[in-house]
Amino acid sequence: MKYWEFTELVDAGEGLRVEFKRKVSTPEKIAREMIAFANTSGGTIIFGIDDDKSVVGVVSEKGEMEFITLAARELCDPPIEHTLTIFNVHGRDVLCIEIPESDRKPHFLIEAGQDERRAWVRVGENSVQASREMIKVMQLRSGDAGPVRLAIGEAEKRLFAWFETRDRITVKEYADLINVSERRASRLLIRLLRAGILAIHTMEKSDYFTLMHIPEK
Repeated sequence: MKYWEFTELVDAGEGLRVEFKRKVSTPEKIAREMIAFANTSGGTIIFGIDDDKSVVGVVSEKGEMEFITLAARELCDPPIEHTLTIFNVHGRDVLCIEIPESDRKPHFLIEAGQDERRAWVRVGENSVQASREMIKVMQLRSGDAGPVRLAIGEAEKRLFAWFETRDRITVKEYADLINVSERRASRLLIRLLRAGILAIHTMEKSDYFTLMHIPEK
């Protein structure tokens, strides 16, 4: 990264692809942010910049670079590729981590005591935990899932009827609509997504699906 690119990022402020951090915290928190960028469209984390864009600098660039390297290699599965750059601004060091969008999605946080592996994605200016559905979508898009055969049954017909008066549906709403478990509803929605009938949208609280088209009978 060039210095002028760094200053442009700071001037533009935080967003989908830029995150400011006042200081380097724990490796686990760093790993979550790196995972979110790698799992979405890539981006830059800048340490030593406050939310109001003021330069506060980092305490020890060497020690904090070691924290970042540890987070990327040891706490992310698979490990995350990144580039580190140090800028000196008004006598204070600022660390920039550039993280490309990954072609090995999804990346997970390595953590003890969790029954289910967790991943993160970017939504606007925030990093949020990825839903089971979003993780499945990333897995399907990264691999060769092959064609999907679609049969239109009662569950699908009820969904299409729902979209006649509404523009979105969540997994819970669909589960209630067709009276099945949320896990079963999730599988049905993902199948329709794979067929190109639905699109998924990630929000901070829950994902939702929208209709792209109704298949011809």
